[in-house]
Amino acid sequence: MLLGAGRWVPRHGIGGTLPIRFPSARDPGDAGWHVDGSYDVDGRWWLNVTSRGLLALFLFTDVGDNDAPTELIVGSHLDVPRVLQPFGERGVYFGDVGGRLPASTFERPRAFATGGAGDVFLCHPFLVHRATWPHRGSRPRVIAQPEIGIHQPFALRPGPGVCLVEAAILRGLGLSS
Repeated sequence: MLLGAGRWVPRHGIGGTLPIRFPSARDPGDAGWHVDGSYDVDGRWWLNVTSRGLLALFLFTDVGDNDAPTELIVGSHLDVPRVLQPFGERGVYFGDVGGRLPASTFERPRAFATGGAGDVFLCHPFLVHRATWPHRGSRPRVIAQPEIGIHQPFALRPGPGVCLVEAAILRGLGLSS
């Protein structure tokens, strides 16, 4: 199981933001590589190595290659735990994670979150991603990217019963699960 039975927090709506991209060649100003934060520290989103459940990408409109799809770095979720671990429980501002990743992260394969309206991508919470531009399509692109939260932080102790998300974090830290 991705998170384990009873571990995830049911959502009562999408929550968060609904990034809408209109056809345009202008830089939207938010297209940098990042991982999403999971808790507020003085009005800014932070995360730590144990705090996030899943990243969900909901497509509310069809999203093709020309519609400014979200770009994903395949396998990057294995690099992020080593960046987050030194910050302990307090964590780090999400905007500071990308600059601390090794150059090899950005040499990994890339994929785009394309599909039909109603498709949902369930991603590891530490998957490095970014908005793309320009939007060369003919209609607005609407998505949401809420967190699927967890009731308790991951223990990060290898052993039986470790869910897939936690197992990937352990693997990224060089610990066997």
